Amino acid sequence: MTTSIEIKEVAPDGAVHLIETVASGPSPIEKGSEALCAVFLMTMIVLIASEAIARNVFATSLQVTDEIGGYLLVATTFLSMSVAEAHGAFHRVELIQARLAHATRVISQIVFDLMSLSAAAVVTWQLTRLTLNSWRAEDVAPTPLQTPLWVPQITMAVGMALLCFALIRTILAKAKRVRGWS
Repeated sequence: MTTSIEIKEVAPDGAVHLIETVASGPSPIEKGSEALCAVFLMTMIVLIASEAIARNVFATSLQVTDEIGGYLLVATTFLSMSVAEAHGAFHRVELIQARLAHATRVISQIVFDLMSLSAAAVVTWQLTRLTLNSWRAEDVAPTPLQTPLWVPQITMAVGMALLCFALIRTILAKAKRVRGWS
């Protein structure tokens, strides 16, 4: 017996989805986080270009490009997770999901999102503890800038908290859809 899988959705970026993606859509918080990530990305581009010019033209180095670039990369990574969730852009196991009945599929997605929320909440809690410990201990990076470590660490905790918020919104959107069927 052969089952065919039908393409349900093609995202604006060209990604093909075998199942319908249920996403909560970006709130003003995710839009602000996305804008902040864009600013961080542009800053990294300018910083790296400046370092390249300084090394190749003036035979010197800014000495801080790696450190600041790393902090900006970490901040961008963590702050963009809620944006990805709000747009329904995280990977899904569509091969399995496509074979489930529609109601069962959405329920299994809710269960997966609840497990993801639990894991994200634990990571948020631990990152918050790490940030507070670094702040209390006045830990600094062993670099020429001596950046207080709580500065890059707080972006990780905030990013994970925003992911928790986005997951809650997505779970509620899916639950509302399931309730509408009954």
